[in-house]
Amino acid sequence: MNSSHQVLGASASAPASSWNRHDTHWLLSLFGTAVGAGILFLPINVGLGGFWPLVIMALAAFPMTYLAHRGLARFVLSSKKDDSDFTDVVQEHFGITAGRLISLLYFLSIFPILLIYGVALTNTVDDFLVHQLGMNSPPRALLSGVLVAAMVAVMLGGEKLMLRAFAFLVYPLVAVLFGLSLYLIPHWQMPSMNMGSAPELAKNLWLAVPVIVFSFSHAAAISSFANAQRRHYGEQARSKSDRILKYTAIMLISFVLLFVFSCVFALSSEELLAAKEANISVLSYLANTYNNPLLAYAGPLIAFVAITSSFFGHFLGARESFNGLVVKHSSLSYSGADKLGVALMFIAIWVCAIYNPSILGMMEAISGPIIAMILFIMPMVAVYKVPALAQYRGNPSTLFVLLVGALAVSALMYSLLG
Repeated sequence: MNSSHQVLGASASAPASSWNRHDTHWLLSLFGTAVGAGILFLPINVGLGGFWPLVIMALAAFPMTYLAHRGLARFVLSSKKDDSDFTDVVQEHFGITAGRLISLLYFLSIFPILLIYGVALTNTVDDFLVHQLGMNSPPRALLSGVLVAAMVAVMLGGEKLMLRAFAFLVYPLVAVLFGLSLYLIPHWQMPSMNMGSAPELAKNLWLAVPVIVFSFSHAAAISSFANAQRRHYGEQARSKSDRILKYTAIMLISFVLLFVFSCVFALSSEELLAAKEANISVLSYLANTYNNPLLAYAGPLIAFVAITSSFFGHFLGARESFNGLVVKHSSLSYSGADKLGVALMFIAIWVCAIYNPSILGMMEAISGPIIAMILFIMPMVAVYKVPALAQYRGNPSTLFVLLVGALAVSALMYSLLG
């Protein structure tokens, strides 16, 4: 089990009626996990689809985010054992063979995100060194190696150090992201209101679903989160988890949608396309485009902070799931599995950062659909299979989450076969 459970949760008899410091800490941790490369690339992907897909995405974002993460947390909390992590719960409900497959998918839903963050972080720092500091681009292998090693080193420093890093990073991230959104308002231009044909609109929305799913996901932290609430609140863990997740989604959607709308209204479709082709975040593009010294330095800095904070949350989830898989299905000890996992993940992230594949392409083709399987489809299938979740059968929210998951996975199949 993750030691963060002991750090964040202590008493099973803790009162659940009022909001407290424990809840705030988890809200910030979940928010920090979600605000990463996906959100920094979301304006590019959704903005290129036009105004109406952006509006429809804004309306659907809250139910998609809250209901899906609530379902996953309830799934983890449905275990008969008090200390079960995600891999334990899937094995308990689906059997050993299916449990292994789902546990592997869970790891694969998180691991590619770390690869994306390795690429995004390297590109952000390289772009900053070249455009803002006027330096020559350093050797990519050296730059990416130093950056990835530094982030992994923070994780190896222990959960307390990681949680302190979250608290340190998230507050300024929220403040500056909000400030930048307001700064761009005078630069807004009314986008084209042309809706296009209904089939074209439907196709744009459909293919945007995987990126939207990825952008708002904090699924990597949900297993640790749910267990922390069970330890802290005992029998009230489910209602308290629902409440924290609701406020997290409200905070996340409010800040992100303001940021996305502000960026899309401030940039033309040609500029958004240029950012996509350069494989850099919208913040780095704004820093290079606007003649504002503060933005030139603040943009890449925000991108760096957002990617770093999200990296921590996803590394935590990937490390937990890898260790669970290896310990259950090999003779390695937990310590041995942990060392092997950290080494393999470091090498893979480093190699991917050197190779520099398309970030949006990776989101669309790999991360979004696999996250959809774990976050949207599997917990809803469990509702119809697990007696402890039977009360949610037939709920409109259950069917909605299943539909979104099916759209994301089918969009992947279309992209692969198209």
